[in-house]
Amino acid sequence: MRVQLILNSDSQIRLPKSYNHILQGFIYSLFEPIFRRFLHNEAFQFQKRKFKLFCFSRIFGEFRNRKDCFEFKPPINIFISSSKRELLEKLAEGILTKDELILGKNVVFIEEMRVCSSYDFREEVIVKMLSPLTIYSTLKKSDGKKKTYYYSPFEKEFNTLIIQNLRKKYKLVYQKERDDFLFQIEPWRVKPRDEKVILFKDTVIKGWMGIYKLKSHPEILKLAYDTGLGSKNSQGFGMWEVVDCKS
Repeated sequence: MRVQLILNSDSQIRLPKSYNHILQGFIYSLFEPIFRRFLHNEAFQFQKRKFKLFCFSRIFGEFRNRKDCFEFKPPINIFISSSKRELLEKLAEGILTKDELILGKNVVFIEEMRVCSSYDFREEVIVKMLSPLTIYSTLKKSDGKKKTYYYSPFEKEFNTLIIQNLRKKYKLVYQKERDDFLFQIEPWRVKPRDEKVILFKDTVIKGWMGIYKLKSHPEILKLAYDTGLGSKNSQGFGMWEVVDCKS
């Protein structure tokens, strides 16, 4: 399930160029305190890992690229998806209790929350990333220190690790395994400039925008649509929209 938030303000909205952590904090602020603590501290667990099971897009709207920030002309749009309907219901409930909100250092208000139409997925889709897609491994260097390696869409590990991540989400959401779990992601229109380097608080994260071809069972594609592809979805990575849905 996916919703669109339309935010307005009485003045220009200025945000740093790496604003993912600000946008994540803003989304958390929309939930009532008990659910916010649950989502932040516990979330939905699979073995030793915790999944938030939601993702969000970059900010959409008219903007100017200033030297040290983005300056958005309101209104702006944000998309939020989740495989957990209750999460988006809690979001809507929280919004009803809010008047003015703070996004970074900007006072904003929610003009409208729209429920987006769902897709009738086929087994092959062409998709466009709405936030960078990231997948990585933690490697150990010769000196024993750990290093995070982010894969590009042109490395074979990219598809393999995305499948592993998606299988875990599938088992967590549906409480079952699929014997025929097949998934393929292929860069369709991805260029070097689609690589994005984002500073999330003190962590550098690399991800990729661009257009991709996905092949899988419609149920698995729907899950990937709701929860996001790859890692760090709740930090603003892995959201996509359908460009073309093939039979």
